[in-house]
Amino acid sequence: MPTVADEAIVKGKRRDPGRRVQLHRALSKLGLGSRTEAWDWIRAGQVAVDGRVVTDPLTWIDLDRQQITRSGLAVQPRQHLTLALHKPRGTVTTRRDERGRQTVYDLLPADLPWIFPVGRLDADSEGLLILTSDSELAVRLTEPGHGIAKTYHVTLAGQPTPETLSQLRQGIDLPDGRTLPAGVRVLRQTEQATLVEMVLTEGRNRQIRRMAAAVGHRVRRLVRVAIGGYELRDLPAGQHRVLGQEERERLVT
Repeated sequence: MPTVADEAIVKGKRRDPGRRVQLHRALSKLGLGSRTEAWDWIRAGQVAVDGRVVTDPLTWIDLDRQQITRSGLAVQPRQHLTLALHKPRGTVTTRRDERGRQTVYDLLPADLPWIFPVGRLDADSEGLLILTSDSELAVRLTEPGHGIAKTYHVTLAGQPTPETLSQLRQGIDLPDGRTLPAGVRVLRQTEQATLVEMVLTEGRNRQIRRMAAAVGHRVRRLVRVAIGGYELRDLPAGQHRVLGQEERERLVT
């Protein structure tokens, strides 16, 4: 017998036929809020599928063939918002911080629609951070299988040898596995420090800092300057820029 999850049609933009997803993820994909927020709405009985209230966030639904309502109003896909932020050093990539540190959301207008960071930059790192309401874009930018390059300018203490640079290029054995090959070139060097450009196609937690430590060098400064073909350029620290379609496309090239 067909279930609620097998009937009706989601009103709004058509998607690939038969696209099934859990209800809390569906609300997030439609740009209404985070999965955590959606979970709370569903548990509170605010969400219905095909006219029937559903209180289990893990219920499977079909985005092509079902109608979702929240508080009696039909859920329509929202136009996605994507912006580039120049994250300053000392700012954390989270919505709230238990230690009271400044977050990336503190740098954004309070009236923005719901958006989330695509990947992270740790508190000591700075540079280009993408925030979006588009979960499909986020997957393309973060999954290693898509091979989207992220470019960093990294200041290392000391002077790495050619052999050390070669190790970084070929991959470093870390506790969570060997890193993928990386692009590494020296941009500037003094007796005390070396500025290198590193291009990665994966984004593990504190990956560059751990790679540098594994070959005996400390990272003094780390700035992400590009994602795909989109560059940070002259965007001031703490400022953001809303991206148009052309700029979004550069992110994934």
